[in-house]
Amino acid sequence: MTTMLDLTDVTAGACCAPLVREPLRADEAEQLATTMKALADPTRLRLLSIVAASDNAEACVCDLIEPVGLSQPTVSHHLKILTRAGFLTRSKRGTWAYFALVPGALDRVSQLLVAS
Repeated sequence: MTTMLDLTDVTAGACCAPLVREPLRADEAEQLATTMKALADPTRLRLLSIVAASDNAEACVCDLIEPVGLSQPTVSHHLKILTRAGFLTRSKRGTWAYFALVPGALDRVSQLLVAS
């Protein structure tokens, strides 16, 4: 007994739609992954939110400890990660460090993820 198989015409056009914009380059994907990792922590998201809600989008580390309920060294560690990822800037005033939201930092992340 012979069985007939359906054949697909491989000479037809591509099965997928072409790209409509340039995808991320490898270096851009690496940077975005670092950025997203910095945001993928509830404490860091809270810290960003607190700084953004503060006067002039700036806060002293001493004002960030109590709201998140962590020790000063732990809060400083989280702030360091956010600073390295480009979300915050740090300035020293006396014995305290102040952190300010980088204008447009969160916008840049969302723009990379939105289709043009």
